[in-house]
Amino acid sequence: MTFMHKLMTAYVALAIAGGAAHASETAYDGPVEIELTFVDHIGAEMTEQDVFVRREGQPGVWRATPGGRDLGAPVFTSAEPVPHDPFDPMAVGPYPIGQDLGMTLGDWLGAEGHGSYACVDGEGEIDITFTGLVPDGVYTMWNFYMASPPTDPFIGTYDLPFGNRDGSESVFQADASGNAHFVRSMAPCLQLSGEHLMAGLAIAWHSDGETYGALPGDFGYNSHVHLFVGLPQRSGL
Repeated sequence: MTFMHKLMTAYVALAIAGGAAHASETAYDGPVEIELTFVDHIGAEMTEQDVFVRREGQPGVWRATPGGRDLGAPVFTSAEPVPHDPFDPMAVGPYPIGQDLGMTLGDWLGAEGHGSYACVDGEGEIDITFTGLVPDGVYTMWNFYMASPPTDPFIGTYDLPFGNRDGSESVFQADASGNAHFVRSMAPCLQLSGEHLMAGLAIAWHSDGETYGALPGDFGYNSHVHLFVGLPQRSGL
C-alpha cells in the first residue's frame, strides 16, 4: 500500500468516525440516530484547502499543513480558484495572493460544530450548533459524495446543496459572535455512506457574501470549506 493510499484510507476513516451511529438502521432508510462532530482539514491531518498563508521569503500564498501551521499567521484567499486536493501533501502552493481575510489561521481553525441527525420512517431532521465561525459570515451546507477509498489522483467530490436543489435551504448566517444554529427537516432521509461511496456534510463560508444556488462557488477564491463530517455506512454492508 502506497503512502498516498494509506493517507486516503486514514482520511476516510477519520471523517466517517465523526458521525457515530447510536441506533442501527433496520433498512436503507430505516430508523437511525447519529451524533455529528464536524472537523476542519487540519484536524483531519490534511492540508488546509481553502484559506492560505504567506511563507517568509516565498511568493504567493500557501496551504497550511498540520505540522507547519502558525496560528498567528494572517489568512488570505487566492486570486484564482484552487481545486481541492486534500490527499496530496505536495499540493500546497504557491498560489496567487488574493484578499486579506482579516483573521488569523487560529481564528479560522477555532470553529466547531456539534449536533445530531435522525431518520425515522423516511423523514430526517438535522440539528447542528456551530461556534467560532466567521462573525456575520454567510455560509452554505453541502451534502458531498466521494469515492471510497478516494481516487489517486483525486478527482474531487460531488457536491449537492443541502435540501432543495436550488440551494435555497442550504444558506445560513453566523451571528456577530460567530455562532449559528442549523436545523432542517428533510424527506427522504440523507443517503449514508456505502461500500464504494463516502457521504458527508460540509459547510462553506462565502468570503464575498454571495451564494451560488446549486453551485458552491469557486474554492479558495470566494468559497471556503470550513468544517465537514463524514456519515457512517448504512447497515447491512
